[in-house]
Amino acid sequence: MLPAVDVRRVRKNYGSLQALDGVDLRIEQGEFFGLLGPNGAGKTTLINLLSGLARPDGGQLSILGHDVATHYRDSRRLLGVVPQELVFDPFFSVRETLRLQSGYFGLRHNDAWIDELLLQLDLADKADTNMRRLSGGMKRRVLVAQALVHKPPVIVLDEPTAGVDVELRQTMWRFIRRLNGEGHTVLLTTHYLEEAEALCGRIAMLKRGRVVALDSTRNLLNSVAGCRVRLRLSGALPAALAPQLVEQADDEYVLALPACAALEEVLAQLRAAGVAVLEMDMQQSDLEEVFLQVVGRA
Repeated sequence: MLPAVDVRRVRKNYGSLQALDGVDLRIEQGEFFGLLGPNGAGKTTLINLLSGLARPDGGQLSILGHDVATHYRDSRRLLGVVPQELVFDPFFSVRETLRLQSGYFGLRHNDAWIDELLLQLDLADKADTNMRRLSGGMKRRVLVAQALVHKPPVIVLDEPTAGVDVELRQTMWRFIRRLNGEGHTVLLTTHYLEEAEALCGRIAMLKRGRVVALDSTRNLLNSVAGCRVRLRLSGALPAALAPQLVEQADDEYVLALPACAALEEVLAQLRAAGVAVLEMDMQQSDLEEVFLQVVGRA
């Protein structure tokens, strides 16, 4: 089966700045894939190359087997992109904007799907409102609807929830999850790592234009050694445990342990010091911790 997105040895320079340095990436059809990295890592550059807004200096990119450079029209029809920037035409209403976007792809009489998008993204009551009168969050919803108006099999979301409220996040992710369940491939970039952890089956991490990690979300989480334990104690933490202390607030202590098995030694030292454990909570590694470790090593 053809990959949804195939990126091979892609390089891109902006003057002396090397934005992408030999990136290889293969995203299978139906995946919910995360692309993470610090600012300037090359995420948006890669999306611009996939959507044809920029040309690579080397390598190849394809969408469902269609080369982005040589089969631009076909590859662009297969792709829906939600950009970071709030770009909109101030002269049209929401419905007119979506009808105009449909026309770019040669679609006519598309109102049934437009109505579905308006309903799913909670825009139905704003259908006849001019784009200039919408709040930032509402404009963001229209951008999502524009990207989906031609029912693309591959959806790219570039920081789609940056600066928006919780209601929009929940509404949008519910709809995007539905589309992914129906077979659409989703590529997500986000700085909200809890979103990526909850949504993405596989994740690639970029730093300075290179892929520094690529694996399933579960394997990435399991790659972080050790664990943390939060303890509320009846007395002070014994001095012998001070090297493991990473956080303290009143009678609560957070210890970083090399492995969960080391907890027994901690409890033994507390018993020997006559300190009782009032509360205990094991804290599992999250994607933020993985990200910091991986990017730090790279």
